[in-house]
Amino acid sequence: MLLESGRTVILDGGLATALEAKGLDLSSALWSAKVLQDNPEAIYETHLDYYRAGADTATTASYQASAAGLGQHLAMNEAESRELIQHSVKLAQRARDAVVKEQPSRRLFVAGSVGPYGAYLANGAEYTGEYSIGEQALRDFHRVRLRALVDAGVDVLACETIPSMLEIQVLLDLLRNECPDSRAWLSCTLCDESHISDGTPVADVARLVGDNNQIIALGFNCIPQQLASAALDHLRQQTYKPLIVYSNSGELWDAETREWYGERPQGQALKRLAEDWQSKGARLIGGCCRTTSDDIKIIANTLKDDTQRTCEKET
Repeated sequence: MLLESGRTVILDGGLATALEAKGLDLSSALWSAKVLQDNPEAIYETHLDYYRAGADTATTASYQASAAGLGQHLAMNEAESRELIQHSVKLAQRARDAVVKEQPSRRLFVAGSVGPYGAYLANGAEYTGEYSIGEQALRDFHRVRLRALVDAGVDVLACETIPSMLEIQVLLDLLRNECPDSRAWLSCTLCDESHISDGTPVADVARLVGDNNQIIALGFNCIPQQLASAALDHLRQQTYKPLIVYSNSGELWDAETREWYGERPQGQALKRLAEDWQSKGARLIGGCCRTTSDDIKIIANTLKDDTQRTCEKET
């Protein structure tokens, strides 16, 4: 499995960022899930780019591909939605197999992206956890995609950008009852270093998943790089599980101008961040919004070098 080797696992970076760099339009409410239907080869090529940059894991283009969203925006029924979700897995698996053929010594994985209900709302609720939905409706929202990803053979489920304690509870219940043989990581958004976005203490989340063997790692994604180190420090005190972090580029989003601004760590600055996150217990490290294959290459080369140095010291 993903963490059996004992080394740091390198995740990929921003899928939407890479697709936009290829000239694709992601203005649809479905984001990369629309590209999944219209131009799947671009997604395959993006997975290839990230694997070749040093990522050990490709995350499927299913973040926004819920049955509810596909039904609303593409008039798909449940069977058609399931087929498109599973196609996202096939693209990642195909890229994995191509790179393993090129580099037979590498062991690569596919993570099935399970985005939050807030992403379907497309109103920023993935950063607030402010949902007007009951527990059963939330369970129905997630069930089809979870089952489709597992049946398609993902190595791990990426329950990511989750802002709400209720949503975490629903996902854990679905994993236990619908997908009992699956494994997942749980990655939340934050309002500060010690609270997820709906205000729930991180410590409460850590207690909830503490004895859950299906959750292989706990942490954060789609948060500012400036928050990541402090958040890892806090979480390390709450859990013995491996930690996961894949933050945004460090730039900030201006909702009025609809533009990113600010500096992004690159080169030596990004290397120092990756080393810091690893030292704080992060075993899965990558990038989220606005990060690229160049960023992943820096992270992969940095942490691979650290692993080699550690092995040399031990021998």
